[in-house]
Amino acid sequence: MIEVAPAVRRKAVALGPLGQRWLRDLDEIVEDLVAQWGLRLGAQLDGGSGSSVAHAATIVGADRVLKVAIPPGLEGHGEFENEVLALSLGAGDAYVKVYEVDFERRAVLLERLGRPLSECRLTVESQIVILAATIQRGWRKVPTSTPLTTGADQAEHLRDAIRNWWTGLGQPCPRRTVEQALEYAQRRRAAFDIDKAVLIHADPHPANLLEDLAASNRPASFKLIDPEGAISEPAHDLGIALRGWCEELLDGAPVELGRSWCTKFAELTGVDEQAIWEWAFIERVSTGLFMTHLGDEGGAQFLEVAAHWTDVDI
Repeated sequence: MIEVAPAVRRKAVALGPLGQRWLRDLDEIVEDLVAQWGLRLGAQLDGGSGSSVAHAATIVGADRVLKVAIPPGLEGHGEFENEVLALSLGAGDAYVKVYEVDFERRAVLLERLGRPLSECRLTVESQIVILAATIQRGWRKVPTSTPLTTGADQAEHLRDAIRNWWTGLGQPCPRRTVEQALEYAQRRRAAFDIDKAVLIHADPHPANLLEDLAASNRPASFKLIDPEGAISEPAHDLGIALRGWCEELLDGAPVELGRSWCTKFAELTGVDEQAIWEWAFIERVSTGLFMTHLGDEGGAQFLEVAAHWTDVDI
């Protein structure tokens, strides 16, 4: 029987009967995919929060990863179809390679990569260098007709979600923190320019960058996995990358460290520093509230850092 990670189970259960049925049927779904794609199934993989992920091998022995996404419908969780589209649009050395897709079963067969950046025991500063280089490789212009969420749409969605979650959860962080997140979301919505927008990953945290095992000629080369996919300003991607490292921030000086890391991202990419900071704040508040909504105690740390960052600009 396939055992999914606790974070995956939480999201599936939050979907109600549809998610519970997916958990119940997962063994059969994977069995069908193994037969369909001629695979030998290996060990389950940790990491990620919205899919069952396992090592696999083809009949000729090529290493692969089999990923089966939870059903749709959970507010705040990326859509499977958008992920596949983003992987297709971003095809190249920045994104994991896709070999097979089954839209009905919400499954993909991917190339096997190495350790996530989050497990490489690097300093935050070293991670930022790798994040900036890898994320930039994925930015590219795409047709404006591409059916992906825009940065303007996402800013408006997060503004509404933050307001609703904060009220529904009994106001788990200061009112002023939420007011600042709403103000920043309005600014980023107004700043959206389709002519300057690019394909962004939209969830490039260190656990979504994995070592590229095939890039032996490029030391410390990584690829992006699990994109949510959007058309937005580059600062959006960098702000999402900056929303993490809660423990490091709370163990030190949250404002000074956060500002220095934001400055580093800006220096490495040439992207506007204030725009990065605003997206980081919006995403930190929305992530903290979303995790709290799911019953994940880790959301409190995101909100605690956001409280420290309140009324701080670059």
